[in-house]
Amino acid sequence: MRIATWNINSIRHRLALLRRVVRALDPDVLCLQETKVEDGLFPEAACRAMGFDHLVFHGQKAYHGVAVLSRIPIAAHEILSWGGNSDARHVMATLDTGLEIHNVYVPAGGDVPDPETNPKFAHKLRFLEEITAWFAERTVPTAGAVLVGDLNIAPLEHDVWSHKQLLDVVSHTSVEVAKLGRLQRTQAWVDAVRRFVPADRKLYSWWSYRARDWAASDRGRRLDHVWVTPTLTSAVVAAAAERRVRGWTRASDHVPVWVDFAPGPA
Repeated sequence: MRIATWNINSIRHRLALLRRVVRALDPDVLCLQETKVEDGLFPEAACRAMGFDHLVFHGQKAYHGVAVLSRIPIAAHEILSWGGNSDARHVMATLDTGLEIHNVYVPAGGDVPDPETNPKFAHKLRFLEEITAWFAERTVPTAGAVLVGDLNIAPLEHDVWSHKQLLDVVSHTSVEVAKLGRLQRTQAWVDAVRRFVPADRKLYSWWSYRARDWAASDRGRRLDHVWVTPTLTSAVVAAAAERRVRGWTRASDHVPVWVDFAPGPA
């Protein structure tokens, strides 16, 4: 079973690219963030035509939005919100196998890493605090859980192009990294991708549109993650961030990240 996550940056704008990604990666479950579409306009028929008969989506006009596209039946789902806003940023889908999938889009947080002067950064911190408190009280199902999404934090030194230069830049500040660490400890979540790419190697999933030549400058950050609960760790057999997708026509600034599971969790 392959589970992939991707900040698509508008599903309707990048529907052709979505088809190409699906053909290339062949995921069983694809979690999307920043779909930027109201539920009534979500392209259900197009997603079903790609082989995803089971859909859960929660969106709003022009901003945010999350969706789970699955070839495996979804038995139940829940929409959750954090940080005092009703933004479409977290959907939980439980497969009929019992595996729980959390698709999360953490707020970016604006440009200034000061909650006193930047309401967007304050909202990001509240979001992380509230979702952490919720997971801390939650009992994971026997089948395990997977948390994926654009978490908008690059926690490790080699998750960014320059650790020193980005220490005071939103997404890599010590306060964000600490809060993400607390979230990770709630269920002893395992960073699945870093099991295959050692922490001392550079790994990115996002490159800014502002770069004249993103590939040449290679000033990326790893903002997109796949975490699994400990009982699933041994079932994870492969993982990668699909850097090549960043160079495709009409690319998102994020690339898909995927994890393969041996038979068992689904």
